[in-house]
Amino acid sequence: MKSKFNKYINISMVLLRFWQTSLAIELEYQLNMLIELVSVLGNLFGSLFILSLFYKSGPLLGGWNFFEALIVLGIYMILEGITTSILAPNLSRIVNHVKNGTLDYVLLKPIDSQLWLSLRIISPWGLPSQLIGILLIIYSLVSIQVDLSLFNILIFFTCLFASSLILYSLWFLLASTSIWFVKVWNATEVLRSILVAGRYPMSAYPRGLRTIFTFLIPIAFLTTVPAEVIIGRVSNEYIAIILIIAAIFFAISRRFWKFALLHYTSASS
Repeated sequence: MKSKFNKYINISMVLLRFWQTSLAIELEYQLNMLIELVSVLGNLFGSLFILSLFYKSGPLLGGWNFFEALIVLGIYMILEGITTSILAPNLSRIVNHVKNGTLDYVLLKPIDSQLWLSLRIISPWGLPSQLIGILLIIYSLVSIQVDLSLFNILIFFTCLFASSLILYSLWFLLASTSIWFVKVWNATEVLRSILVAGRYPMSAYPRGLRTIFTFLIPIAFLTTVPAEVIIGRVSNEYIAIILIIAAIFFAISRRFWKFALLHYTSASS
């Protein structure tokens, strides 16, 4: 038990050193923060403009009022920030590792390869999106006067963590296919475009799309379900469902990565 604890401590220290190094490198280009902030604000105003057009026909959009829909948008922006800070910088490099043969060195390291490839780099450029997403959620909750308890807040963050895990698993599944295919980055951009549908409540979409976004690509569980949790629209069963789905997708990503490595031809072989 003590050896496992020490192992986790060592891994945490290694990741902390990695993040310190990557942040130091990224912060050399401080103008990028301003550019990212302008980009995030542009996306926010575009999303708000489209959302306002939806509400011109009535006070509700699929049973959601404007402020409730803002919570969905806020969660989407948090997840987009996580993508910019962690997922894109790390998982986009798997292709280069495979092409250049440097994946060999990753596999020889005394650390789990999936963990190393997923968390090696952290970027600060996703922070503006995450901050604005949090402010949107707080503003919306105050506007609709949701009575929050500490328990509800903990449940919300648990669901948000599950959403992040689902999002990560989808990204890593696509990145793992770089073992066979070179131009995987195009597929991840397609995934990113599809996930844009999560900016709005799922009930606003036609039934066919709702089915796809719930059972095929679980976009509903990324943004809509956590929003329903924080405003008290769903019961505890939905909370259990999102946790189970997150665990399933993460387990699939682990299995698929191990399967992909069986087909990896190293640079030294």
